[in-house]
Amino acid sequence: MSILEQTIQAITPADSSLRPAIQAHLDDLTKPQGSLGRLEEIAMRYCLATGSANPRLGKLRVCCFAGDHGVAAEGVSAFPREVTPQMVLNMLAGGAAINVFARHAGAELRVVDMGVDYDFGGAPGLVDRKVGRGTANLAAGPAMTRAQAVQALEAGIGLAEEAFREGVSLLGTGEMGIANTTPATALFAAFLGLSPAEITGRGTGVDDRGLQHKTAVIERGLKVNRSALGDPLATLAALGGFEIAGIAGLVLGGAARRVPVVVDGFISTAGALAALRIQPAAADYVFFSHLSEEKGHRFVMNALAERPILDFNMRLGEGTGAALAMTVIAAAVKMYNEMATFHSARVSQKE
Repeated sequence: MSILEQTIQAITPADSSLRPAIQAHLDDLTKPQGSLGRLEEIAMRYCLATGSANPRLGKLRVCCFAGDHGVAAEGVSAFPREVTPQMVLNMLAGGAAINVFARHAGAELRVVDMGVDYDFGGAPGLVDRKVGRGTANLAAGPAMTRAQAVQALEAGIGLAEEAFREGVSLLGTGEMGIANTTPATALFAAFLGLSPAEITGRGTGVDDRGLQHKTAVIERGLKVNRSALGDPLATLAALGGFEIAGIAGLVLGGAARRVPVVVDGFISTAGALAALRIQPAAADYVFFSHLSEEKGHRFVMNALAERPILDFNMRLGEGTGAALAMTVIAAAVKMYNEMATFHSARVSQKE
């Protein structure tokens, strides 16, 4: 049995039998019941995901997956492909937004080369999981072979397993890859039956003519790969990217080990959605961090009946939304663990 198959089998729904005990503790905290709103919901979800009414908040880690895309040759991005390795090097030097936000959150940042078309030559700090030097052009055929998709998924699973062994209790996703809003949008259209014309956004900032062209490229990709969209793994291989598959693997690996995963924005959501289509039970271990300003994200969140934690009109990626949301989740868990209860503080409750 492959690592992917073992991981899929290891994922089971969260244990809902813990809910009454968790709720009783929340209700006994020194506050009117429900007065901390969504923080109480987040604490409940974290407890259920970790399988404990006495949750532990250990290390935080954001994994930012990087990869290039053959579809960039279609001119779907306002930035050239060379920006992918340049931004990876910027992250390794500590100068990107995700570096700042990860430091603020107290989270370790792991930058992972899943498939950048560049030789980093063993750059210090870089995690090398390169599957290839960029995917093929999804507008002309499958972006990846099935074997490549499995390799990328298992790389993400391996990073989740490593995090579990090292005491990480909350994982975050991030990505870097010029043109990657195109495969993400194609995956949303394929998995959710959404119209590319309705959900295709400007990505790095294409103009109106560029947006029309990008939409047409996605529609062409869906058409030429129609026969390859028979199951979730085949769909991911046909339309996805190495970094998107790595994110999907991280979600699956986290779920298998009961390590919740905080999903960043538009592209990370595509990876998470692929994971949930491969194993629906993984949904109990996912937090959607923020509502991306990228046009289609609201449609996707509505289709999944999910309400992201934050809405800051952000659309950068990198894991920035995940890092910020991690601070909220950490606050919710600390509230649950550290607030006095009515009984312990001998505070009178509502009559």
